[in-house]
Amino acid sequence: MKLEDARQRIESAMTQYGQHAAMAIELVINEVRSDLGREAANELIDEFDLELQYNIAPSESDFSNS
Repeated sequence: MKLEDARQRIESAMTQYGQHAAMAIELVINEVRSDLGREAANELIDEFDLELQYNIAPSESDFSNS
């Protein structure tokens, strides 16, 4: 996935679902994280202020806390 495609999908989800867009956006962020890495995903989270609006936090490392 390209960053521009991800931006369009996030904007579309925000427009279509409003406050209920978190699940759709989370799918896009996970795909970006998988394809382009966590820094690209974090960039989108910051750009769209997703942490504040949808409680989607940026990744701090590539290691999960399981």
